[in-house]
Amino acid sequence: MARGRVIFGFHAVKSSIRQDAGQVSALYVQDSRDDPRMRDLLEAAGHAGLRVMAVARERLDRLAGNTHHQGVVATIAAAPLRRDLDAILDTLAEPSLLLVLDGVQDPRNLGACLRVADGLGAHAVVAPKDRSVGLTPTVAKVASGAAETVPYVAVTNLARTLRALQERGIWVVGADAGSARSLAEVDLSGPMAWVLGAEGEGLRRLSRETCDELVRIPMVGTVESLNVSVACGICLYESRRQRAARTG
Repeated sequence: MARGRVIFGFHAVKSSIRQDAGQVSALYVQDSRDDPRMRDLLEAAGHAGLRVMAVARERLDRLAGNTHHQGVVATIAAAPLRRDLDAILDTLAEPSLLLVLDGVQDPRNLGACLRVADGLGAHAVVAPKDRSVGLTPTVAKVASGAAETVPYVAVTNLARTLRALQERGIWVVGADAGSARSLAEVDLSGPMAWVLGAEGEGLRRLSRETCDELVRIPMVGTVESLNVSVACGICLYESRRQRAARTG
């Protein structure tokens, strides 16, 4: 198989073809599958001039490393895990909106967070190198193309990165269920970075202490916490809502 990053599943593969077919170095499909969804993918690949290899399902299992590939596996040009956060911030035409994930190690959660970040216009997702799952094939599948559109920045020292953001005038806000202040009570319309921890564990002590502000998502039901991707969606949406209200 050609070198590169492995992705699988219809959403992830078709999104990669649509965004930049040139990054797809190899495309494998299940030889026994012939249905509208597969034909639609093959048509997109044909228009893009991609060579498609029909193989047995067992080979796809080996290529993907699992059986959840839906009969589609591709390799794309390896995206660098570490990107220059300063370079990203320097090119923004609007106040920065970042999502910082502290200790999210479940690939499905990270993939869902990337998808939320794409949908709500976060400019980058930041995570520590030693406490994150990274951009695995499962992450890419769950992200449904967002792993290719949202810059993912892996940093060596998260607290140091947060302080560097503060020096740039970016307000660092942590989501913490124990905070006395609700997110609707805080001005979230300026340049900011949301910091969220893993479900159940929350923010690490140093991350919590580094934040400029801690806020909670108001809960009125019986559950005590939300899945991290759901919490990301609520927090990023509130920032976008406040910005729209301020400019409108």
